[in-house]
Amino acid sequence: MSSRRHEIADDLRHQIATGRIKPGERLPSEARLAERYEVSTVTLRHALAVLQGEGLVEKIHGKGNFVRRPLRKIMYVGGWGTLDPWTAAEPALRVTVRTTTIQARGHLTTLLKVPTGSPLAEFSCVSREGESPHGYARIYIPRDRAPAGVLGEESVWRETATRFAVLTSPPTAIRETVCARPPTPDEASALRIGSAGAVLAITRIATDSTGRVVEAALLAFPGDRVDAVFTTHHVTDERETQG
Repeated sequence: MSSRRHEIADDLRHQIATGRIKPGERLPSEARLAERYEVSTVTLRHALAVLQGEGLVEKIHGKGNFVRRPLRKIMYVGGWGTLDPWTAAEPALRVTVRTTTIQARGHLTTLLKVPTGSPLAEFSCVSREGESPHGYARIYIPRDRAPAGVLGEESVWRETATRFAVLTSPPTAIRETVCARPPTPDEASALRIGSAGAVLAITRIATDSTGRVVEAALLAFPGDRVDAVFTTHHVTDERETQG
């Protein structure tokens, strides 16, 4: 026999599927829903958590629970971190960026191959379509390589073709590691997804001609909102061209 929270989730899911509750619509307050279903607010929140984990409902702090609008997928193009031209042309997509200076600790010292305590510029980026987040990135650059005049500021990027792209001057090589995993608490909060969902996580390391790491990026996208494309190039052996 299904639990009460799953019965409530099933009923709300049916109302969403049949259009009785429309995309973008705010659900009644948790107190009103608990009264309607004759359950405690704790049970009601467990039922909403089921729908949040499925991506049907999102909770916006201070505003309430909303039926999530269907989001089309974006496409991450490996290498430079740009979007495909069709996606990049969508004016509704934007990126909010917060910048600060931190000291390298733990895994950052390994990623950037720098001593503990080295100054780094940190860029925390969230891409959104309307109010709904599409991706989350933390980009780290050695302080001496950071673009001038941006640290300590908050801005909105509207040049969407460069979303999550490499921020430093063109590097010589880029290495990306991709995996699917549960979100970290910070990622779940930034992306408004449940901890039971999966994110596509990309770790991107950019190096210059001397082999120095000039940028490390930790990217996370909800698994149902992104496709990643990586293109390989055939390298012709110089001896073949001389034959």
